[in-house]
Amino acid sequence: MIKSKDIFDILSRGGFICQDSARVETRRLYDLIEEHFDEYKAYYEGIGFILEQGNGYFHFTRQDSKTELTRRLTNLGVWIDRLDFIKTFHSGFSTGMRFSPSTITEAASADVELKEKARKLYEGQRSVRDAVQALVEDMEKAGFIELENEFEQLYKVTSAFHFLEGLVEMLTISEEEANETAE
Repeated sequence: MIKSKDIFDILSRGGFICQDSARVETRRLYDLIEEHFDEYKAYYEGIGFILEQGNGYFHFTRQDSKTELTRRLTNLGVWIDRLDFIKTFHSGFSTGMRFSPSTITEAASADVELKEKARKLYEGQRSVRDAVQALVEDMEKAGFIELENEFEQLYKVTSAFHFLEGLVEMLTISEEEANETAE
């Protein structure tokens, strides 16, 4: 399989391969997977990984033990809080948006609700700026954003962000269904 090691190196660490990546090589990998999806899916299933396709991205999932599932759910709670902060900053924050950390820092410094949310996200950080920087680093590491312009510190939200929005949307729908059933 062509580039299977490069693909595995990205996806096995929990990363995403996005159609709208700022990196040309990542977009090429996306096109390659899309063109040969069934073959890659079968190949990675053979080594215990499930290749999943989302809205403009690919990622791996695995069958997890209960301990691993508990850890992932805890981690999901952290990302829900981060998404809440981001959407409070800008309700239209989504795929394709460009931003700089300084813009978020300025908004959080001027808004009491955002400032409080930033402090709760990263309790060990001394300032809002440090909390925003930690958030940007976490989002970049997860593949939800990419640095597009280093000089201006301009980031682009990748299509992998749909994954995070989708998880929260599923939880919201499940919660609404549970409420309807209870009535």
